[in-house]
Amino acid sequence: MTDSRSRIVVRSIVMTLLTVLMAIPLYYIVISTFKTPIEMATSPLGLPSSWTLDNYAGVFTTSPVVRSFANTLIVTVFGVAFQVLIGSLAAYGMILRRGRLTAAIGTLLMVAFCIPMQATLIPLYRMEAALGLVNSLTGLILIYLGGAIFCYFLIVGYMRKLPMSVLEAAVIDGAGPFRVYWTIVLPLIRPILTTVIVFQTLATWNDFLWPNILLSSSENRTIVLQVFNAVGQFSTDWPSFMTVTVIALVPVFVFFVLCQKWIVSGLSAGSIKG
Repeated sequence: MTDSRSRIVVRSIVMTLLTVLMAIPLYYIVISTFKTPIEMATSPLGLPSSWTLDNYAGVFTTSPVVRSFANTLIVTVFGVAFQVLIGSLAAYGMILRRGRLTAAIGTLLMVAFCIPMQATLIPLYRMEAALGLVNSLTGLILIYLGGAIFCYFLIVGYMRKLPMSVLEAAVIDGAGPFRVYWTIVLPLIRPILTTVIVFQTLATWNDFLWPNILLSSSENRTIVLQVFNAVGQFSTDWPSFMTVTVIALVPVFVFFVLCQKWIVSGLSAGSIKG
């Protein structure tokens, strides 16, 4: 009993120290948004002498934060929706028509998934340029469709454990393949589907590489690019830089907090289902 209690105490102390260590950068960023540049330089971790929202007002009036936020929302919503749709349809096709052809396609997808993303930067950029999609949100959304492979691999393992008798009964009753997919398969895979949506939403919203490569005009910048360009835009006005950072972090932070229970339930359900 004593050893068990000691382990719990040690574990609690370690987790508390790790939590504090991880919270310090977040605290520093948030508290800096309420400071002047002088206060930030003289007292980095101290509380501001007077709480003010001038930095937030300045950011919204001097930079296209609202436009960048809207661009990111558009890219994330459409990009994730198409990724999940394509990935789930591909997984459904794999379990519906099992054979040598689907096995070969699955192997091809596995090989494609193993290719480092950095190796595809130049070919994909040249393809986008040839189609006239560089510096457009449409081109960025099409690039993100490559994430459908990740969605496929997560979903197909879950789909393989579905009761095939239910799907076969629906076919016997006259339901077509797409109706079976829409009315039976999607509700049954809701846990893993929600988990995939959360993962891809966080990855798409926070992505910096592809927007930095494809988007050049200020009208098409995403919110992460706006953070990157804030250093040059505001020069040494670090409180304004921190303010843009907080604006970019708040939506994904709230989204993750609200959806974390579905992440855990989806992964655990996928591991024990069947």
